Amino acid sequence: MAQKTGLQLFVSRLSSYTTNHEFKRLFSPFGVVTEARLVVEPKTHRPKGFGFVTFESEADAGKALKAMNGRE
Repeated sequence: MAQKTGLQLFVSRLSSYTTNHEFKRLFSPFGVVTEARLVVEPKTHRPKGFGFVTFESEADAGKALKAMNGRE
């Protein structure tokens, strides 16, 4: 039986200077972050300005979405 163990959020409008560590730290106040991954340009290895953050629980992801949605 498959079990959903969290929720992944798409995050856009990030600075190209954002690091994976900063990205994870930005969302960690809302709950346990199991993964925070920035999408990078293959040739330059610079962030493209968006990424994905995965939370351990759907409740934590919901808190993050409510607090960060529309925030710059």
